[in-house]
Amino acid sequence: MAVKMRLMRMGDKKNPQYRVVVVDSRKAATGEYIECVGNYHPTANPVFISFDADKAKDWLSKGVQPTDTVKNLLVKAGVVEKPTKLSPSKTKGKKNDKE
Repeated sequence: MAVKMRLMRMGDKKNPQYRVVVVDSRKAATGEYIECVGNYHPTANPVFISFDADKAKDWLSKGVQPTDTVKNLLVKAGVVEKPTKLSPSKTKGKKNDKE
C-alpha cells in the first residue's frame, strides 16, 4: 500500500480550507482517509497552520511520503527540520552550443 500525507480541500468556493491527511495514494482526493494530522487555512490573516506533531512524526517514521506542499508546511510549523535541499532542481542550465 502506497501511503501519502497530502492536503484534502474543504471549505467554500474561493474560501479554501485544507485538512492534512494520511491516505492511500490510490484513493480519491476528497475520499476516505486513514487519519487527519492537521489543518491549513491559507486565506486566514495570518495564515493558520496546525499540526498534531506527535501523529505527524509517527506517520513519517513509518515511511509515509509527504507531498511537496505538506513537506513545506511541516517545516513552517516546526514539526520537522528543514533539510539542506527540499527537492531537486527542476530546471536545467542553458547549454552553450557555440564552439
